[in-house]
Amino acid sequence: MQRMPTILLVEDEHAIADTVLYALRADGYATEHIVLGGEALPRLRRGGIDLVILDVGLPDCSGFDVCRALRAESALPVIFLTARDAELDRVLGLELGGDDYMAKPFSPRELVARVRARLRRHDSSEVQRRGRFEVDAAAHRIRYGGHWLDMTRYEHALLHELLRRPGAILSRAQLLDRAWQDAMESSERTVDTHVKTLRAKLRALDPARDPIRTHRGLGYSIDVD
Repeated sequence: MQRMPTILLVEDEHAIADTVLYALRADGYATEHIVLGGEALPRLRRGGIDLVILDVGLPDCSGFDVCRALRAESALPVIFLTARDAELDRVLGLELGGDDYMAKPFSPRELVARVRARLRRHDSSEVQRRGRFEVDAAAHRIRYGGHWLDMTRYEHALLHELLRRPGAILSRAQLLDRAWQDAMESSERTVDTHVKTLRAKLRALDPARDPIRTHRGLGYSIDVD
């Protein structure tokens, strides 16, 4: 049975939250609700969330700050809710990586329609197969053995670079240069650390395989078969 998408709502106004949750559930979505922005990232790191509806004016921090932190790790779709409709706020939200923006008051039916559209766009990207891996470049996600991997931003970038040329050995310097935009502030040891965490996630899905190969003194390659 196909899993229904799960929507995480981060909203401190309970009247608004109740209305949004009811509308989403009526359309068949699973939902979770939290009040504080500081709770969002820990929940998202546990996986199982397909889209975030994020209030900008949270009691402990700005929804913009939450989105900025999320975008350092994930390309999960984000729809902002806010009481402010100024053009500057809309532009800021989108520049920080938000996918859509709705000003309060809003129509719950329109919000659900936007959720549906964002999920459809997120799921319809062209997927390229690399053996047991499937790379959805547009949506910034990778599937292994039929399961979407829950990765940080740099884990994803590292794996994506290895999958560009399966079997080719890439040095730590090459991976650092291609996968880390802030390479000047990182070291080759950073690559080793992320390879270690990637290996753990891949082995959790298939303990009998270790597709990332270490070539002593040279670097890393990946076996996709």
